[in-house]
Amino acid sequence: MPFQFTDFSGLAVFEPRVFEDSRGYFFESYNEKIFKEAGFDVRWVQDNQSSSAYGVIRGLHYQLPPYAQTKLVRVISGKILDVVVDIRVGSPTYGESYSIVLSEENKKQLLIPEGFAHGFSVLSVNAEVLYKCDNFYNRSSEGGIIYNDPALNIDWQIPAGKEIISEKDLV
Repeated sequence: MPFQFTDFSGLAVFEPRVFEDSRGYFFESYNEKIFKEAGFDVRWVQDNQSSSAYGVIRGLHYQLPPYAQTKLVRVISGKILDVVVDIRVGSPTYGESYSIVLSEENKKQLLIPEGFAHGFSVLSVNAEVLYKCDNFYNRSSEGGIIYNDPALNIDWQIPAGKEIISEKDLV
């Protein structure tokens, strides 16, 4: 099974089967049948792509209901530390974080259910990140948690003073 389930309900790592030879590689980054067989019946409505330089930290962002989003995150080039925080009140893992390195080399993807704040730091010179969403972005339902919240104590793997943070993510 190409899914590794985490201790967080609904949060899973998808590791596609990769076919490599002297020409390069091929893999299915998404196959509806495989996802449905694993219990993930998601209708994707939006793809987002970002390009960022080393040291950039994006997040932690989330959308409130009724615009909450399930996401499928992968890296096209480079390497990131992908981080989520469970913000589902009543969840046994509420307030806890989970992180995983996603890269063009490992081709892993993180399936993030609704109810998680999401962010990432760029660990390579540059990184291109692509993620699918099952709901459209809605500015009025957007929320965030500051990346360096002491209660979360997230190690973004970026040395102090090398972080690049947008003004939006500093409040």
